[in-house]
Amino acid sequence: MVQDVSEVQMHSDQVVQAVTPQVVKPKLGLWSVVMVIYFCVAGGAYGLEGVVSASAPGMAILLVIVTPFIWSIPTVLMVTELSTAMPVAGGYYAWVKRALGPFWGFVEAWTSWLYGIVITSSFAVLFVDYLSSLLGQLFNFTLLDTSRVAHWLVAIGMTAFFAYINVRGAKTVGDSTKLFAALVLAPFVVMAVLALVKYLQHPNAVYLPVTPTGTSPLAAFGLGLFVVMYNYLGWDGISTVLDEIDNPLKTLPKAMVFSVLLVIVAYLVPLLSGLVSGFDWTKWEAGKWPDIAALIGGRWLGVWVAIGGLFSAAGLFTAVLLSSSRLPFVLAADHYLPPAITRLHPRYGTPYVAIIVCSVLLAVLETGTFDSLLVTTVILYGVALLLEFAALVALRVKEPRMRRPFRVPGGTVGAALIAVPPAAILILAAVSTYQSDGTAFLWTSLGALATGPVAYLITRTFVKKGRPDVHVPIEYDDAPVTLPTTGGV
Repeated sequence: MVQDVSEVQMHSDQVVQAVTPQVVKPKLGLWSVVMVIYFCVAGGAYGLEGVVSASAPGMAILLVIVTPFIWSIPTVLMVTELSTAMPVAGGYYAWVKRALGPFWGFVEAWTSWLYGIVITSSFAVLFVDYLSSLLGQLFNFTLLDTSRVAHWLVAIGMTAFFAYINVRGAKTVGDSTKLFAALVLAPFVVMAVLALVKYLQHPNAVYLPVTPTGTSPLAAFGLGLFVVMYNYLGWDGISTVLDEIDNPLKTLPKAMVFSVLLVIVAYLVPLLSGLVSGFDWTKWEAGKWPDIAALIGGRWLGVWVAIGGLFSAAGLFTAVLLSSSRLPFVLAADHYLPPAITRLHPRYGTPYVAIIVCSVLLAVLETGTFDSLLVTTVILYGVALLLEFAALVALRVKEPRMRRPFRVPGGTVGAALIAVPPAAILILAAVSTYQSDGTAFLWTSLGALATGPVAYLITRTFVKKGRPDVHVPIEYDDAPVTLPTTGGV
């Protein structure tokens, strides 16, 4: 039985009064939401190169086309239903907590926060790597390559700048992602046009070979799957700032449709263009887009694509920081972290302390090099994603009267069935990685996942100290209750 509405409203009002300053925050409009989702998920074709060398051109094309239907679109359907049913701050934390209880809600938030912090730090390091490569090519400047201290200081400077952008508010982040998207996509549009001209002059079967020599189609599919899954994850990131979206019940469903189409096209077009270039497919790897572009349009296009990589890393960084920084905020509002983290900026109304906490953690992680964290981050994200699917089904059973402006079709069975494809390919990707790399990735992933239950026990014992969880009210089809606009924990 759900908690009494009056009691829920009382707790929610207490949180809203405790953490909401008397400011009017500008909110994200439709295209800002589209671009934030785009950078939470993709941010350009950078990083997609490895799927070609792993699986061969034909299978790479198939993976880019097929993976959204079995990995992304089920996730988009789930996120859209839960977002429009509970459009509150914290997003998936609130969903999982209400559906599965405080423990799993905490694990969901902690795992997602861990994934977000790790991946965001890698974007900062990647930004400096792109900058170093570009300065080396243009001016023979190598300090960022030879000095780890200089490399780290630039990464910290980048972190501080985009932390400030985040402190200014979600709308500022959304506006910046519009600019970054234009700067990222423009060189690939030019590359595509030049590649089409080249293809029409000299047509060739860009899809051959379909698989690497001596590799079965299923094995080739599995080899590139983690790369493509990595490049298609992050659709739920926008949910943590639902209360900062203008009219989320109407805006989010539209934004999801546009974002899915944008991401697929923005991957497929550069991939096909690159295969037209004639660049040896066995040598495709992360960072090769400038070389591939140079074969199509000359050195100037290669440099332009490299500059686009800088803006891609910047857009990814600021969008994922926006999403991740709301998690310590809602955990603190629910008494799992120190209450100081719930402080909001007196002018901008943003969780500036939570943003600072995230930025300090990022600065520590940025001391390392940009190694591939692909497998571990996909596992972390995958576990959090499966909890969200479990929440979707559990809420269909526990809260059948919950108002759902958007519903996954097929009733409760349909809601359960859409979780099957993502779960299946997650298992397939893990098995394929185990067969190729052994158990190292399993231990790393399990170790990262184990930090969630451990952190829950520690924070519940020493920080929360028995204080009750705060719940948000929900709207019922036959008894509407007004949703709060903030403090949705």
